[in-house]
Amino acid sequence: MANFVKTFVQICNYLQDPELVARFQHFCGVEGTFPDAPKAPESGVSEPDRPGLRKRVQQGAQSSDAGVGNGAAGDGPTPQVNGMLGDDTTGPDSSSAAAADSETTIAKPLRRNSLTGDTGQEFLIHNKFLFYLFTFGTELGNEMFFIIFFPFVLWNIDALVSRRLIVVWAWNLFVGQSTKDMIRWSRPASPPVVKVEVFYNSEYSMPSTHAMTGTALPFCLFMLTYGRWQYPFLLGFCVALSWSVLVCVSRVYMGMHSVLEVITGFLYTLLILAFFQPILGKIDNYYMMGSYAPLMIVISHVGFGLVAFSLDSWSTSRGDTAQALGTGAGAALASHVNYQLGLQLDPPLSSLPLTLPSLSVSLVLRSMLRFFIGVAVLLVTRMIMKAVTIPFLCRLFGLPMDDVRRARQQMKVELPYRYIVYSVVGFSCACFVPLLFKILGLA
Repeated sequence: MANFVKTFVQICNYLQDPELVARFQHFCGVEGTFPDAPKAPESGVSEPDRPGLRKRVQQGAQSSDAGVGNGAAGDGPTPQVNGMLGDDTTGPDSSSAAAADSETTIAKPLRRNSLTGDTGQEFLIHNKFLFYLFTFGTELGNEMFFIIFFPFVLWNIDALVSRRLIVVWAWNLFVGQSTKDMIRWSRPASPPVVKVEVFYNSEYSMPSTHAMTGTALPFCLFMLTYGRWQYPFLLGFCVALSWSVLVCVSRVYMGMHSVLEVITGFLYTLLILAFFQPILGKIDNYYMMGSYAPLMIVISHVGFGLVAFSLDSWSTSRGDTAQALGTGAGAALASHVNYQLGLQLDPPLSSLPLTLPSLSVSLVLRSMLRFFIGVAVLLVTRMIMKAVTIPFLCRLFGLPMDDVRRARQQMKVELPYRYIVYSVVGFSCACFVPLLFKILGLA
């Protein structure tokens, strides 16, 4: 037993090693531009040590002779844009080097965080395909994807599936973020790890909540739709597994998580799904039919959140958790209103299993029209609620409104702001927008 524990600890330490992340990034064509000691050539003309930095040095104003790093904000000049900057080229004196570096691109970390001010530093991309692939994979765990995915399923495919997915997503994220704030492991060290993304760099790291949501959504979707809809088991399982693996691997590629944290997030979510599987239908039915459901929805989503938020100081995880719980509360309240008023009824059990309708031009146009109108309504709703809520809370608590970033980092502003804004967005998505479709004849 002692040998087993010792071996297990050694494996965990190996999987947690940032050098493993750095080696994987190097294998995938990501190269950090960490500071090197400046060299003084005999000619007296300073040249970059790495050929991949020549274009940046030639730009003059944005470079320094010592090179640039890839760590926290403040290590170098503030980037002006995120993502790809352009192909890396070399001078005319080395045609072979130019040919070798023709696929190399200088890039900046993705998704600058306006609240933390963390911008990161430039790095080199030698494999653009993997860069775009894993960028897409990591976006499957970000806010904009959820704003697109949940409404599309709700409005165009199956309202029951969307409702239950939101329940699992919200509580899965709550459990993951709360666990992070209790364990309090820092992100992989940079160097040696290259920070391809910096938006979540202020959060703790164990487990990976991207891996958790990237596992919960596809496997819960598979769990809810197989048998309810007609499609091959192997197809559904392969899609769910591929989706999950892409998101998990992308977090290592981005330099945001160690291999151990990603594996832990994956396995942790499987346990959470096993817990929810037998009771998810009961939860959904209670939200719709329970006499005291609205009160319980508010108490549970706000109460559990307040307990978790008291565990640690500010980080982006606090806002993300409140955002997910607020969205879940809004959608749950909407399902109660819809059922009580008979606005959105699920298909009868006698009609199961459901089959996908044959594609037609009118079906596609109607679906796309519903989607674009609905998402536009949600984005406008979010924008208006943000514009109204933050100034109101600042005035309520006597805070200056000239620094929104500082105000949003205060718990008494951020929590009600996130809850109010995203509960309204969730309610609009599940109740107001479908009602609008009926008025417009798009239902």
